[in-house]
Amino acid sequence: MVTVPRLVIAAPASGHGKTTVATGLLAAYAARGVRVAGFKVGPDYIDPGYHTLAAGRPGRNLDPVMVGEDLVGPLFAHGATGADLAVVEGVMGLYDGRVGAGDFGSTAHVAALLDAPVLLVVDASAQARSVAALVHGFRSFGSAATGAIRIAGVLLNRVGSDRHEQLLRDACAEVGTPVLGVLRRHAVIAAPSRHLGLVPAVERRAEALESVAALASLITESVDLDAVLAVARSAPPLAARPWEPPTFAVAGPRPVVAVAGGPAFSFGYAETTELLRAAGAEVAVVDPLHDEALPAGTAALVVGGGFPEVYADQLTANAPLRAEVARLAASGAPIAAECAGLLWLCHSLDGAPMCGVLDAEAKMTGKLTLGYRDAVALTDSVLAPTGTRVTGHEFHRTTVTPRAGTAPAWAWRDAAPEGFVAGGVHASYLHLHWAGEPSLARNLVAGCR
Repeated sequence: MVTVPRLVIAAPASGHGKTTVATGLLAAYAARGVRVAGFKVGPDYIDPGYHTLAAGRPGRNLDPVMVGEDLVGPLFAHGATGADLAVVEGVMGLYDGRVGAGDFGSTAHVAALLDAPVLLVVDASAQARSVAALVHGFRSFGSAATGAIRIAGVLLNRVGSDRHEQLLRDACAEVGTPVLGVLRRHAVIAAPSRHLGLVPAVERRAEALESVAALASLITESVDLDAVLAVARSAPPLAARPWEPPTFAVAGPRPVVAVAGGPAFSFGYAETTELLRAAGAEVAVVDPLHDEALPAGTAALVVGGGFPEVYADQLTANAPLRAEVARLAASGAPIAAECAGLLWLCHSLDGAPMCGVLDAEAKMTGKLTLGYRDAVALTDSVLAPTGTRVTGHEFHRTTVTPRAGTAPAWAWRDAAPEGFVAGGVHASYLHLHWAGEPSLARNLVAGCR
């Protein structure tokens, strides 16, 4: 049983201020000496980076679509080990789940799986008494998947004046929902954004730390932290055992698996490196913007998502590392590349030379490709044998030509085969949460030997 106090930060829709509130709460409680853990619903990689700065421990994702319902509780328990409070930031609107699947994968779904109370953040800038109808509707709405979600309070955002605040408080009192905090319109702490959302914290660490500190002050001044903590402590014990990555005995030295990091490749799940270590690997981080060589003894390479298009010139300038990656691929060593990693392995990205491992060219486009994919492996690879079924996620504004190599990686409904399998290389647009398929890490490490 897990007894960590917890609450879910939700909203009627995107843009109401969930990230501001969740990150600010984590930072405010941490400043009080409370040990906090931050989580994000869904496949978002950027918000957990800000949670990490605020909490001082890795921000993690809870995604029943990617890993299955049964793993949400254990992954939460794993990430919250030793914490006094867990804050779970929702995704989109409270009941917005996977397209075509009701509220499966939604914030409400995760709140139900965690049996956690919900704090509803509402952008009240253009309403007064109508907020009562909105709050009442969200509080009373439910479904077969989630049941009734317990909205324990409201945090009003972008409130214009004392008079406006009083009207809103009176309206919420009419429907019996306490107001636990009020943020004024002028109290906006902006974080820069670009084509895929906020700029990741790793790309602006000094400024991001300042923003997090400012959010802590804002939330401390604007929110009843004692009342919010009482709400979190009202969560009942959760019947879940902390997730542990499966371990495998390794004969001889542990192979070195290099994992790309730094500003250009900041998208990844904390569980990936934990799975690699448990599978017998020695994990070493390589920053393709600055490191001119792979870590000594590198036997495999994992390159996740990020923004290589923003750093294309710097990646091109690092010719020594590009050459090393090409040599590693030619040797048959395992290389697993997702999305940004796929782009980096191409001949070029918007004309800028990349590693040249794949006979393909990558370009930026104006089209956003976004969504979950139920995929099946089409080719035996270092990650998975043919026929392996996974659920992954696409999120990019680029295209690769051709879409697939002679041995494609994946296929999914209503799309042509996608990705590349060549020797030890597996490269695809598909982001995977390896905790949902631990054999991926085991297979890659086994391929080193």
